[in-house]
Amino acid sequence: MALDESNEGDEIFTRNGLTFMIAKTLYEDVKPIKVDFIETPRGSGYAIESSLKKADGCSGCAGSCG
Repeated sequence: MALDESNEGDEIFTRNGLTFMIAKTLYEDVKPIKVDFIETPRGSGYAIESSLKKADGCSGCAGSCG
């Protein structure tokens, strides 16, 4: 997840006053997507769930696997 400006290739959603964007081509591969703000004893932040399958050997490293 990152802050960005939208462009015509994005699918745009607004929920609870927040706007989310995702590239239309990627959205077709990952929908449905669930974005939630969570608070735990270890801290708080966003949790993102989708139908996208993790790469073999990847344990949710947010794209820094490599």
